[in-house]
Amino acid sequence: MPHTPERPDAHLLDEVAQRVLWLATRIVDAANRERITGDGVKVGGHQASSASLVTTMTALWFAHLDAADRISVKPHASPAFHAIQYLLGNLDRSYLTRLRDFGGLQSYPSRTKDPDHVDFSTGSVGLGPAAPLFAAVARRYVDAHFGPRPASRFIALLGDAELDEGNIWEAVADPATQGLGNVMWVVDFNRQSLDRVVPGIRIQQWRAQFAAAGWHVVEVKYGPRLHAAYGRPGGAGLEAWIDAMTNERYQSLFGMAPADVRERFLDGAPDDVRTFCATLSDDELASLVTDLGGHDVTAMLNAFAACDAVTDRPSVVFAYTVKGWGLPLAGNPRNHSALLSGEQIDALRARVGLTADTEWDRLDPTTAAGQLAALRAEHLRRDPVQTRSPLPVPTATGLSSAKPMSTQEAFGRILVGLSRIDGVGDHLVTTAPDVATSTNLAGFINRTGVFAPEERRSWSPDPLVKWSESPAGQHIELGISEMNLFLLLGMLGLTWDHSDQLLLPVGTLYDPFVLRGLDAYVYAAYSGSRFVVAGTPSGVTLAPEGGAHQSTITASVGLELPNTTLIEPAYAVALDWLLCHALARIADPGQGDALGKTEDGAYYFRLTTRPLDQAPFEEARARLGDATLRRQVLAGAYRLRDAGGDEGVPVVQLAACGAVLPETLAAAAELAEEGILAHVVDITSADRLYAAWQRTLRQGIRTATTPSIPGALRAAFDMRAPIVTVHDASSHTLAWLGSALGVPCVPLGVDAFGQSGAVADLYAVNDLTPGSIVNAALAALALR
Repeated sequence: MPHTPERPDAHLLDEVAQRVLWLATRIVDAANRERITGDGVKVGGHQASSASLVTTMTALWFAHLDAADRISVKPHASPAFHAIQYLLGNLDRSYLTRLRDFGGLQSYPSRTKDPDHVDFSTGSVGLGPAAPLFAAVARRYVDAHFGPRPASRFIALLGDAELDEGNIWEAVADPATQGLGNVMWVVDFNRQSLDRVVPGIRIQQWRAQFAAAGWHVVEVKYGPRLHAAYGRPGGAGLEAWIDAMTNERYQSLFGMAPADVRERFLDGAPDDVRTFCATLSDDELASLVTDLGGHDVTAMLNAFAACDAVTDRPSVVFAYTVKGWGLPLAGNPRNHSALLSGEQIDALRARVGLTADTEWDRLDPTTAAGQLAALRAEHLRRDPVQTRSPLPVPTATGLSSAKPMSTQEAFGRILVGLSRIDGVGDHLVTTAPDVATSTNLAGFINRTGVFAPEERRSWSPDPLVKWSESPAGQHIELGISEMNLFLLLGMLGLTWDHSDQLLLPVGTLYDPFVLRGLDAYVYAAYSGSRFVVAGTPSGVTLAPEGGAHQSTITASVGLELPNTTLIEPAYAVALDWLLCHALARIADPGQGDALGKTEDGAYYFRLTTRPLDQAPFEEARARLGDATLRRQVLAGAYRLRDAGGDEGVPVVQLAACGAVLPETLAAAAELAEEGILAHVVDITSADRLYAAWQRTLRQGIRTATTPSIPGALRAAFDMRAPIVTVHDASSHTLAWLGSALGVPCVPLGVDAFGQSGAVADLYAVNDLTPGSIVNAALAALALR
């Protein structure tokens, strides 16, 4: 859709801004002064933080944005966002009194939980601004591979204190984000954080950092009155004096009496500044020196236009504002969570020309402001997301191996197989933070190439890895930043919404460093993104690398993180089934299958470099048949070794994940020699088993009935035999199985930091050897 042909009158936009300011303030007020929660917990909200961005947001939605643009809103400005959506007709009036209410407006903009459409969830500061940047990376990829989409600008509104977040600078500096001329960040430069006024003068540092990263930098510092004053005789000295003033001192001018402003402002000022100010009354001086460009709608629109004109790099606008603009608490250092009193709300209502009967009304459609709102609502209206046919992802690629194979190796080979399938291979896109080859993506990269906006010549050809870079490549290489990996995966997994194109995103990283990107991973999952990530190698099985590279708690993270399914297979064919199934779910999230549920989110594969003999799996395959075995593998567990059952003979079951299956099978053989029957259960997804158990428990709780045992557990486990769980991860990750089955459980795992050594050394110290498993089985039998 084309840009709005004519810029609305500035006075008209100022009128709309006053209504946005009122609604944003009143939304928070109603939630805190009028709602009775009964729990004694403060509702909260951010009247001051919303107020500082009212001018910027009014300029954007009522004069600048197009329907195809995507925007991330500063979390504490969510009341202003919802106020604008209400004025545009995109939000029902009933929600205005339901900020932070169950089923109402979320505290911070949420893609998945707010009633009005939110492009990017925000809340964990620093991630919201980076998301549109990586969404633009994803759009550049989509345009290169599937044809140009309608032009979109990817915009972020952020507070200046967010620039303290390290992930901001990781995103800005990454080579993958360079050259994105459709990106604009608007920094609400109000010089305040939650606890304090930001000390010193940070703007020079931030301006230099953005410029060094290749960004176009715009400052909107002074309002029209100050600009005019600087052009008068003596004005240059005034400008230099204000520019040199620290944040703390400048901020203290707001909210002071005019005479006190003069005294504070001129304390230590040079003679030419004193001479200039002597011609002004106290009221004139106080109004002049606090005249900021971030509250001048014309200046902001000019800044946006300047950013649009620069098409070869991202832009950042520093909009100088006052926190709490237009409110009695403006500029107060402690105003972050402050609330206006009832008397102050009444005065503000009267100031904007409303009454208690009309305070929630939209703009009058017979007025110029109401007509502008109607025009902008039509201009910004988007078509619904199209429903597409699912991609033809197969149930398996047919991978097989007669030799021992690691799941990491199998993962790479499966991706190569998928890349050869019409209608699937072209939708695959991989990414990694400088670990593509060491996580077995080399085969895929050799076939598809590395993505670059323009063809790049390779100066150091590698006979093993064909690192050819071009717009046709399907691997996006990142710098060493796990935060960037999950931010990019999150945005690649939302291209169906942001860019009208479904992708099959796959990322890899070293498993322990999942934790380094965890905040961004949580953000992606919370946003409803769909992708595959492989953490590899995992656990102390990566023995020689030592404790810094050995992951022990990542399995717990995968198990506990909502909208994520943890998968940890031991054998290549099982991985083939599971990976194809995950990609099929991403390609068609609403489909039903043998799992009896619809998963929608990310899939986390925890893999290892330890080669395992594939014969035990093939024996189970021959015993159960492909159809039954695949169903159980997908459901989360199957009986790898069935010990049978004789009356009077003790029975124990050994349940294990991933790399420790050989030790578990060896322990079962030792137990058999001692006259104890030991079933071995291969847990391919503890997450799916746990979810199945929880569903039956919750159903029983909610219906006051006896919970049933889910079929996935009944099919794989003996419901009477005690259990030993074995995992190259924290022992508690599988310990819940005893409760689920109602039997004694002895969990074995890794509950201390690792060190360098051989696999045997690390397994011995963590009781993962066959002998330790045998002793654990005897203990479990004794507990029975």
